Amino acid sequence: MPKRTDISNILLIGSGPIMIGQACEFDYSGTQSCKTLKSLGYRVILINSNPATVMTDPEFSHKTYVQPITPENIATIIKKEKIDAILPTMGGQTALNVVMQMHQKGMLEGVELLGAKIEAIKKGEDRQAFKEAMLKIGMDLPKGRYAYSELEALEAINEIGFPAMIRASFTLAGGGSGVAYNIEEFQELAKNALDASPINEILIEESLLGWKEYEMEVIRDGKDNCIIVCCIENIDPMGIHTGDSITIAPSLTLTDKEYQRMRDASFAILREIGVDTGGSNVQFAIHPETLRMVVVEMNPRVSRSSALASKATGFPIAKVATMLAVGFSLDEIKNDITNTPASFEPSLDYIVVKIPRFAFEKFAGVSSTLGTSMKSIGEVMAIGGNFLEALQKALCSLENNWLGFESLSKDLETIKKEIRRPNFKRLLYIADAFRLGISVDEVFELCQIDRWFLSQIQKLVGVEESINSSVLTDATKMRGLKNLGFSDARIAAKIKENESLEVSPFEVELARITLQITPNFEEVDTCAAEFLSLTPYLYSTYAPNPLPPILKNKENKENKENKENKENKENKENKENKENKENKENKENKENKENKENKENKENKENKILIIGSGPNRIGQGIEFDYCCVHASFALKDLNIKSIMLNCNPETVSTDYDTSDTLYFEPIHFECVKTIIQREQVDGIIVHFGGQTPLKLAKDLAKMQAPIIGTPFKVIDIAEDREKFSLFLKDLDIKQPENGMAKNIDEAYSIANLIGFPIIVRPSYVLGGQHMQILENIEELHHYLESVTHSLEISPKNPLLIDKFLEKAIELDVDAICDKKEVYVAGILQHIEEAGIHSGDSACFIPSNLSPKILDEIEQVSAKIALHLGVVGLLNIQFAVYKNALYLIEVNPRASRTVPFLSKALGVPLAKVATRVMVLEDLKEALKFYDKKNIVEYSNGIYKPKIPHFVALKEAVFPFNKLYGSDLILGPEMKSTGEVMGIARSLGLAFFKAQTACFNPIKNKGLIFVSIKDKDKEEACVLMKRLVQLGFELCATEGTHKALEKARVKSLKVLKISEGRPNIMDLMMNGEISMAINTSDHKSQDDAKLIRASVLKNHVSYFTTLSAIEVLLLALEESPEEDALLALQDYLK
Repeated sequence: MPKRTDISNILLIGSGPIMIGQACEFDYSGTQSCKTLKSLGYRVILINSNPATVMTDPEFSHKTYVQPITPENIATIIKKEKIDAILPTMGGQTALNVVMQMHQKGMLEGVELLGAKIEAIKKGEDRQAFKEAMLKIGMDLPKGRYAYSELEALEAINEIGFPAMIRASFTLAGGGSGVAYNIEEFQELAKNALDASPINEILIEESLLGWKEYEMEVIRDGKDNCIIVCCIENIDPMGIHTGDSITIAPSLTLTDKEYQRMRDASFAILREIGVDTGGSNVQFAIHPETLRMVVVEMNPRVSRSSALASKATGFPIAKVATMLAVGFSLDEIKNDITNTPASFEPSLDYIVVKIPRFAFEKFAGVSSTLGTSMKSIGEVMAIGGNFLEALQKALCSLENNWLGFESLSKDLETIKKEIRRPNFKRLLYIADAFRLGISVDEVFELCQIDRWFLSQIQKLVGVEESINSSVLTDATKMRGLKNLGFSDARIAAKIKENESLEVSPFEVELARITLQITPNFEEVDTCAAEFLSLTPYLYSTYAPNPLPPILKNKENKENKENKENKENKENKENKENKENKENKENKENKENKENKENKENKENKENKILIIGSGPNRIGQGIEFDYCCVHASFALKDLNIKSIMLNCNPETVSTDYDTSDTLYFEPIHFECVKTIIQREQVDGIIVHFGGQTPLKLAKDLAKMQAPIIGTPFKVIDIAEDREKFSLFLKDLDIKQPENGMAKNIDEAYSIANLIGFPIIVRPSYVLGGQHMQILENIEELHHYLESVTHSLEISPKNPLLIDKFLEKAIELDVDAICDKKEVYVAGILQHIEEAGIHSGDSACFIPSNLSPKILDEIEQVSAKIALHLGVVGLLNIQFAVYKNALYLIEVNPRASRTVPFLSKALGVPLAKVATRVMVLEDLKEALKFYDKKNIVEYSNGIYKPKIPHFVALKEAVFPFNKLYGSDLILGPEMKSTGEVMGIARSLGLAFFKAQTACFNPIKNKGLIFVSIKDKDKEEACVLMKRLVQLGFELCATEGTHKALEKARVKSLKVLKISEGRPNIMDLMMNGEISMAINTSDHKSQDDAKLIRASVLKNHVSYFTTLSAIEVLLLALEESPEEDALLALQDYLK
């Protein structure tokens, strides 16, 4: 049936901030959904608190509410915008949970849910309801029982036995789940799971550890047509969260009979759950010996796996699910890539591998053992002609300095222990086991990974050991290695290892090209090349063509000789049009013909620019950089320049097939980048928007004289070279903290003594402040040098950077755009947290409340730096105001993580402006083109935005509650995974909204636990007095209690954990603490760490800096109810 006309105003609920279990994939699905609804003529209203998303760009919706996703806010929007229907299936667990809360409160009267009804959500997410539904249709389930209290849980475990799996209902990324092997573990897991479930419901079931795990991505329309978009196989067995598992598509170890059973079961499950229109994810487990198949769970929504399945197949699940939700059926929807009906199930003639990326190095105390609760921060995807090619490409994509199956150990006991323990390096340890001669069966007994995968790794190891210099002159050997996914760098490394012969990757490349061995580039087309693909979504492979007749036609689209192929006879008319441009008589294929001619002639029509993406999400380099790359692509479209995107992250908008003119899904590795540059003969390359990933390639690209547009490499080099940059600042008479570069340990002591403590130290070339610390004295420096040199070498090539630490300074971030002639100071962001906390973890806001004199100096110094460096495009500058003087901390001549936030807050799309400047080198013209609201003004020789009439605040979101054992105290090393935005008429109210949005809501009464480090106590007492005046009560451990007593601030003394019972932990567990204020210097005792862990465990709102308390007081002194709920479009009028 056609689209529905009885509804017009549709509210789409986003997923909120990026966090473990809910990342960029929901920006990808939400963006697709917004575009689709708008193109169909609906009025689209969006709520999402995350400003770093593409979907929150004002042009994608008619009204964009960058507000906390709460039932109250949504109810207000429903009334204000006259909402007819809500689409909750694009916003992950956040959207489903808030809709369920609203239903329970009776807040959805008269509003229809699209995609999944309340009953379907309940059945899919509520473990008890799901079990009953599955039993009703005869599905096999693991033996289990439900519990709603700790007592019921104990009764259940007596029946189930150990090991047992505990799962919580309505949670994200396996939150609250785990496997218990004994009663002590079980009691802790059961309590945590009950706390994690919003309905206090848990399922205790028999363990399926070691079973094979599969996911089916299913679509169903209103006519009951069902298709399987993709079957994803987990290489890791059951017991590891699917988000942390290495996965492949299509499934490789399923028999056709097993696949059909699973397919039929998936359709039956969707029908019984009641997912009438849209996509769902159904998970199964199969016993490797008995082949017993059980249903594990299902998600009645677009999920993390949906994004992977979309990228793996080219089938736009979110777009199709959206169209189905508003009335279309599958046969009425066209596949954009092939122009065939969406009712055709995708077919793959390649292999896709996804590998997760972790950040354990950022969180001391967090176990790297993987389990049923998700821990990964990001992921990569690679496509190859065979399993090993795709797997090795994926390993290269991770940016872990792995060129392939690197050797980690030669100790047999260590290897066996690490294979037995699920961890992110397990595949590499498996390779080490095969190097020592361990059999496939022995390895299988240790890890239960299917023997077929193990035999493939064993085969690879055998090939690796035979690599020698003869490969440089032997075409058969070289082709064989490239077919298995060996990069030139890996081949060079193995020649050195096996023969002690120094060979560079460049020499391997030269030899390979001499042997005429180059990759083929194939298209992801959803149909295994059965139909003509209209969108260039490409991957490289050295593998032989699996379907020669079809792929020959793909590679040489003008070949007319293959007319005898029966499979192509049905498409004869279409192919004759494709091959014979003069034939204009077939009107039915006119659109195909025009698209094809357009595709073939693009090279003649326009220039081509390659955008190098940011690779996998990680702490320090997240969705903000993908946002910038996407905007670069949009800006190139505005310039009628062909955009070519290179990235390997399946979660992102940048890897959507219709974001750029051409998409290369490849590792961001120099070999791949060089091949694409040479193949496309690009006119320009953008390396400034993807964070450090593309910037690290800039030097090699400059050496090969690649056409980098925008800021040239020599400028990047000056900004990143500490000695060159210090001289540059001295020439301009710009202050910076006293500093030095230690090229060895002795120099580190000398520089520290010369500068004087406190100092801030960090190694060169690290991301997100890794190994960055503030040191107060020589003993701390000694301890730091001892610990850091275990993992990092301090040398002339990798010096240790040492700066004087400006204690209590106010930090600022400035984003600017320059065209060598003029400068646009796009925003001055003032940090709430004082110096010493990584800028990515600090809350920041605009407009700044510093004096006009300081702000003017910041603008003038920023312009001076940009012009004298010769920046063309974006740059980010970090300043500190210390004792009323301005100091420069660092300059990054690239896009920063604050670009999306500033673009939303001020209404000027900075990445688009910067891209236009990089191409045309005309800032005035670029601002005129994109400043639709006349926000920019020219004053004192500088372009800058008008001061807004509101305050916009960016707050960081942390993964502490997902990473058990992590410490919530912040420092110079970045720990946040995402961000939210609070926007209101005042700083206090903006802060209030931001805290609500990042799940740290501010209470306006109750008992506050206070624990303050010694140097903060005097200042803290003044702030605590104001909290008491507002009606709060305080409790504190002895040291802080005495300080408060001395300052005549009333507080209740509580015991530390080591001092007896009842103590502060008891108060938290009993729900008596409404807020915790804890400042620490990382040198506190175990007691303090346990208290902070209890804060997280018991969901207590917390603040860890006094500067945050000052803004908290502003929030408490105002009334949040008085601030109107406005859309971004209303603020930017």
